[in-house]
Amino acid sequence: MRLNTLKPAKGSRRDRVRVGRGIGSGLGKTAGRGHKGQHARTGGGKVKAGFEGGQMPLQRRLPKVGFRSKMARESQQVFLYQLAGLKGDQIDVATLREAGLIDMRAKRVKIVKKGEIGRALKVSGVLVTAGAKAAIEAAGGSVA
Repeated sequence: MRLNTLKPAKGSRRDRVRVGRGIGSGLGKTAGRGHKGQHARTGGGKVKAGFEGGQMPLQRRLPKVGFRSKMARESQQVFLYQLAGLKGDQIDVATLREAGLIDMRAKRVKIVKKGEIGRALKVSGVLVTAGAKAAIEAAGGSVA
């Protein structure tokens, strides 16, 4: 085998169609672009996504719906029953991060009353709902 004898496999490459070369070729005159219009022009058809030829685009015809709070991305909640499985009696944001209960990007953490807690915990630097606070204090813990 020599480099000068290499050829692509038969049928793997097609010849380029030369358009606009007379009526006998079948692709003469308008060269497959039709008569006039945007796509017949040079650079025609290159319009931004969503453009509908001047008609009011769909994304502008539909009403605005919903709201996504930026605060929600930075806020997370932890349930009482999840605290029961933690080691130690001091609960703060760092402890919850180490335990894997909250993300690294969480800035606001709230403890919510869901489940039971059977031991005393000292909670600090974390928001607590009224129900969760009552449950923690009933178990002999404190909320700062």
